[in-house]
Order: sequence, then structure tokens, then C-alpha cells
Amino acid sequence: MVSNPRRRTALVDAAIEVLAREGARGLTFRAVDAEADVPAGTASNYFTSRDDLLTQAGGRIRVRMTPDPAEVARALGSAPPHRELVAELMRWLVRRMAEERTGYLAMLELRLEATRRPALRSELTRTVRADLAENVRVHLEAGLPGDADTVLVLYLAMTGLLLEQFTLPGMLSDGEVDELVETVVDRVLPRR
Repeated sequence: MVSNPRRRTALVDAAIEVLAREGARGLTFRAVDAEADVPAGTASNYFTSRDDLLTQAGGRIRVRMTPDPAEVARALGSAPPHRELVAELMRWLVRRMAEERTGYLAMLELRLEATRRPALRSELTRTVRADLAENVRVHLEAGLPGDADTVLVLYLAMTGLLLEQFTLPGMLSDGEVDELVETVVDRVLPRR
């Protein structure tokens, strides 16, 4: 396999674009080459198989979607740890995902593909569990209200909200999304 990290990253980013636009069935080496605007056959020189490309796309999406630790520190440091800060963090999550819409849609495609590919399912399960554990750690260390179950319920509720927002745009207006975020946080962490 060819070793040019910059080219490999460009190819994986191209794969993410193809996944988001055309779905997993549209993800071919030829489509990645075209999206990356490289000569035909380039992607096949960098990835051992389509499964390898799918797995590396999942890893790259995670990198693209993980906020910079300084951003997290700024968001957490903006106010004392209380319920309203949790609501603001959830709204921040929605904004961040909207900015990385392509990555989110590609991840949804990968999740569906993982139902048919055990190796991909195993890798995605490992990384999503690790991300969730990190979210719990940050939440608890920041002194935010609630416990590990609170983070899990917020995660599941926000995942559903984002699924609606990205797969059926227009189903909910931006105002409705903001209201639903507030409702989710209110139900999980009621005002006292």
C-alpha cells in the first residue's frame, strides 16, 4: 500500500463526501477517485478493500466530529455547572453537527452498513462506546448536574433529534429544534 498520509486523508475525506451524497452503495474506489480528483486507481492503491475504506472513513469522521479540547473547555467554562449550561451544550452540539452535516450523514450510512458488516460494526461500536465514555467523564468532571445515566439519556435523545433533522430537513424548523432541545433537557434535568 502507498504511504502518503496527506493523500490518504484526502481520499478518506472524498469517501465521506460520497457516502453522504450517494450512500454506501455508491461508495466505490472509482467514485472516491472522481470525488478526490485523482487518477483512476489511486484509491485502490491506498486501501486494501472496500471494508478498509469504510472503516477508515468511520475513523476520519470521528476525528472531524470531535471538538477541539479548547472549544470544550470554553463551552464548559462559560458558566457555572447547572441545568442551563447543559441545555446550552446540547444546542452547541446541534450547531456543531449542522456544520459537519456531511460527516453526520456519512456516519448514518456507515451505521446502516455496519448492520451487514461485522468488522465495521465492531469498530463503530468500540468508537461510539469510547466517545460516550468520554462524554460521561467530561460531564462528571465538569460537575454538571446528573450522572452517567443522564448523559446516556441525553445522548440517545439528541441522536434521535439529529436523525430527524438531517434525514428529513424541514420536518422541524430551527426554532422547533431549539425548543425540543430545551424540552429534552427539562425532562432529563427538571428545573428546581
